[in-house]
Amino acid sequence: MYSTRSTMLSRIYSVALISALSIGSQFAYADGLSDLKTALVRLQGATPVKANLEAKTWSRQGDGKDADERSGIASVQIEEGPRGLQVYYSRDLLSRLETEERAREKDPKAKTPTLSALNDINSSELRPLIYAANSLSRAVEKAVFKNEKADTYNGKPARLLSFEMTIDKMTEKERKYIKKYEGNLDIWIAADGTPLASRMHETASGRAFVVISFETSNDNDQIYGLVGDRLVMIRKETKSSGAGAGEKGEMRSIKTLQLQS
Repeated sequence: MYSTRSTMLSRIYSVALISALSIGSQFAYADGLSDLKTALVRLQGATPVKANLEAKTWSRQGDGKDADERSGIASVQIEEGPRGLQVYYSRDLLSRLETEERAREKDPKAKTPTLSALNDINSSELRPLIYAANSLSRAVEKAVFKNEKADTYNGKPARLLSFEMTIDKMTEKERKYIKKYEGNLDIWIAADGTPLASRMHETASGRAFVVISFETSNDNDQIYGLVGDRLVMIRKETKSSGAGAGEKGEMRSIKTLQLQS
């Protein structure tokens, strides 16, 4: 009788222990924010990167027949390694730049697609692509975590972390004119916390110089990839629009990083 009772108690204890460990494991797994932060530290590696960067841009200022619409496309070769970040311009690209600059000197309204696209390839735009972990870390630090839920990305299981952006991410000068701001950041991560993609949406409205009211909207969609121990951004699409002082404007930019071995 005693032996039977002891065996039953032992089984109940084992079941309870397994259940507790299972629940604890689920809570650990559910802490996606900690997993993300750990991954962002781990993926600030120094593995050399070599890639072709293509930039496509489109913009429109104004309405109707008086609208000024421009588009552009350009590609450069980039490398990051022991010597730092280097950008290479092909001879064909340099030749097109020369032609467009001469055309613009003759006619300020001349279309300059290569120049327009290259204006979107500068150090502040290149760094987030190559040092994506640092860039995403700063965004997370300035955001307020809201929730986590199970989701999918590219048809595979993923975790979706949602954040609320605050006006504190803007400069003191910008905050001076903004009366209303809303921002959201969504980040899809893998089981180990590695970022897969992110999406940021911001809207703002306010008034400048007493009589000029304005409103703006900005969307950023980013896709990430790995090069050894380094997180990189392999695609970034930005859309923005704004209106104020009787003027309207729209802009769209797509940067694609084609990694090379």
